[in-house]
Formats: sequence, C-alpha cells, structure tokens
Amino acid sequence: MPKEEILYFCSHCDAQYPKWQGQCDECGKWGVIGEMGGSEDVSGEVIKFSDLSRVERITTKIHEIDSVLGGGIVPGSLILLAGDPGIGKSTLVLQMLKQFQSGVLYVCGEESPEQIGMRMSRLGVKDNNIQFLPETRIGSICGTIKSKKPNLVIVDSIQTVSDENIQSEAGNVSQIRSSTGQLLKVAKETNIPIIVIGHVTKEGVAAGPQALAHMVDVVLYLEGDKLHQYRLLRGTKNRFGPTNQVGVFSMTDKGLEQVKNPSELFLGEHKENIPGSVVSVIMEGTRPFLIEIQALTNKTSYGYPKRATSGFDLSRLELLIAVLQRRGGLKLENQDVFLNIVGGLRTKDPSLDLAACLAIASSLSNQAMPKKSVVIGEVGLGGEVRKVSQSENRIKEAKRLGFDMVYSNDKVKEIKNALELLGIKK
Repeated sequence: MPKEEILYFCSHCDAQYPKWQGQCDECGKWGVIGEMGGSEDVSGEVIKFSDLSRVERITTKIHEIDSVLGGGIVPGSLILLAGDPGIGKSTLVLQMLKQFQSGVLYVCGEESPEQIGMRMSRLGVKDNNIQFLPETRIGSICGTIKSKKPNLVIVDSIQTVSDENIQSEAGNVSQIRSSTGQLLKVAKETNIPIIVIGHVTKEGVAAGPQALAHMVDVVLYLEGDKLHQYRLLRGTKNRFGPTNQVGVFSMTDKGLEQVKNPSELFLGEHKENIPGSVVSVIMEGTRPFLIEIQALTNKTSYGYPKRATSGFDLSRLELLIAVLQRRGGLKLENQDVFLNIVGGLRTKDPSLDLAACLAIASSLSNQAMPKKSVVIGEVGLGGEVRKVSQSENRIKEAKRLGFDMVYSNDKVKEIKNALELLGIKK
C-alpha cells in the first residue's frame, strides 16, 4: 500500500511546500502553513450524451445583458460580475431581478437588507420576489441555497465571504478560491445559476488576483468612468457563448438604461471646424462606435516635451509621434502633445492610429478637418496606413450618421493632399 502523499500550503497566499515550516517564503506570514492531504482514486458515474436534456436559458429581458451572455443565463452556471467599486454592479443586478417573478436569494455581505431595500425603491424593483440572506459564512450560504432552492442567487460580494476552515481574513486568495469553489459545486449540483459580484483592483483585474476567472463559467466586466454617464458591460470569458459582445448603458438617477445607439451617445457634443478634433470608428465586439478624439499641441515650457493621454495608450502615442516626426516631417520635438478620447472611453483599437495622427497634425497647423469626415486606419512604423478589421461595418455606421467622407486605406473617398501631408503610403 503506497504511502499517502501529504502537501502543505499557505492559507494566506496558497503557496505549496513538500514539508511543514513555520514561515511562508512567499508572503512572509507566520503560522499559516497547513496540511493538504492526497485523494483516493475512485470510479465515477458516466452519462451518455443521448441522455442529456436540453438546457433552456433564462432571459433577463434586458437586451444588452442577454446579448453579452449569449442569449441569457444558463441554469447551473456561475457568473462573475466584476468592476470598480461604485461603478454600478449592484444596480445592474437589481435591475435584472425585475424580470424574475419569484425565487431570488440575495446574499448581502457588504450592505444590510435595509440599505439594499432603499436602492430597490429608487430603482422601482418590487421586493416581493427577493429573499435576503445577511450572511458571510460560505457553509451557511451553501446550506441555505440547497434548502431554499431559489431560481437565482446573487452573492454581493465574494470579497466578504469566508470559509471558517481557513485561518485567514476574508478577501485573500485562499478565502476567495475556497468560497468560489464551493459555490461552483452547489451551482452544478442544484442547477441553480449564481451571480457573484467581485471588485476590481487598481491594476484593473478581478481582485484575488484573477483567482476567480479560471473557476467560473462567465466573467463580465462593468467598465466606465464614474465622472461620465456611460457604462460598458464586456464579457471576457463565456463557456456558453461568444466573448466579443459588448452591452452599453447610460447611468441615470433611475439606474442603468440601455443605449441602443452608442455612437450618438459618444458624439452628443461633437462640434465641427475645431482644430485637433477628429471623428473615428472603433469596434467593441461586433458593434461599431463613432467617437471623437481630440489633440492639443502647445510649445513646451520645459526642456523635455510632455506627452499625456486620456483613454489612449501613452506608449502608442509616443510611437505615433515618432512616426509623424520621421516619416511625416512634423516638428514636434518642442511641442507638448495632449490626446483625449471624449466621453471618458478607454480603448486600444489600432484603427484610431490615423485619427490620432490627423488630430495632432490638425492642432499643430491650426486647421480643422473637413466637415462630416471620419478617419479609420492603423499606422505602421514605415508611415504606411494599414487596413483594419470590419472596415465595411465601420464605414456603414459612419454613413448612417451622415458622414460622407472617409480617410482610410480602403477604396472609399480619400483626401490625397492630407495623406501626402503626413507622408502616408497607401
């Protein structure tokens, strides 16, 4: 009989060791090393594909959410909804509950039921179909789910849930991993969908760090700037559907409202004939968005010119400035360059390269772009403009909103002298 192998792990950072020791080498904590026993090989029960029943998705009746989920919530799935604190995660979840007539269990670890009730009243959500569980112990939460058998479970938030068998504070890697693993097991056993709300760290990833992403079935991120009204619901993982869909919402005093025409939202205050202002089209999943990108050049007051961006990658801006100086002949070595994507939107779509270049050139020359013009294209290090993906959909969206002139490498209306100004090769 082979001897059972025993491993030791840290309850704080989850580091593993072949033998016990007093201090963890990874996190430096004392007294956090415990045993992790081996498992016995046993035969499991197999199921034939022909015996499987068809799964019907649960629709939220909110188109922007259903499209990101791939058509609705799959029974027995574990969904992570992550985002910055205060971005609107709990608001979005409560608005989803309007469509559930009965059987919703809301596990509230951060707020009291009375506080959540105040938000529900503001959003117009009826409370006759929601049961609250003010509990943070994962054992009690799982036991309640099995006994009550609700149609949907909300855990707000996973950072407050803890496993009493693990000697560490709630919110660290071991607690999050253990709690999520037990919730996943309950979801599969009971076929009850569970939505877990998680916070995002300063680095922009789900707190843990990323300890939940590989465990759950679906990962959704609610993104946006708190100082602006729009919110993007983006799926980064989905075992039951695509991950290229994006839902757009607008934050109002009555909660999050669906935005059916995002381009009009981002171009709501666009004014033409302003030097440095350029309109471009980006793709969020399969949806084209028209956005405005602004540039400002100003003679530097210091020895080294300043480069600053908002919503645009700073290293990408520095690369484009080098291309404009070397290939386009623009004198930017004594100019501060500021670049801003209007509306607080953040994107890394390479199709914005040409728009950024023309915005900088427009500000430097103090000449506005022609009316009803849109710019699409990726700029290479050789100064060439490269084609971008889904250019047909981008141009179609621009024309739908009244833009009749396109700067791009596709065979649409182009302005020859502007391309020559930047030294751009087709």
